[in-house]
Amino acid sequence: MIVEQRTYDFHPGKLPEFLSLYEETGARDLQTKILGNLIGYFSTEIGTFNQTVHLWGYVSLDDRMKRRAELMDQKLWRDFLAQVLHLLQKQESAILVPTKFSPIR
Repeated sequence: MIVEQRTYDFHPGKLPEFLSLYEETGARDLQTKILGNLIGYFSTEIGTFNQTVHLWGYVSLDDRMKRRAELMDQKLWRDFLAQVLHLLQKQESAILVPTKFSPIR
């Protein structure tokens, strides 16, 4: 298993708008259905403000690429991105590989 950590930084005050659109448009349900293993979706309370961090589990990098390509093929997802991209300042993605003693394997 690998874990993708996605971190999004939003323009000040725009995080609530993003979260509303994420739920109201059906993007959250679609993303969860296609990507599968949502480990957690968080907003920051201390440290960098106006930020979300979400963790997605995949069997492999190939599994991740296949699922993300399938998500991008969906019109609903592309329409959602068109509505929210102006709210974002920065996006980061990191692939995390568990150690042999990690409770998440």
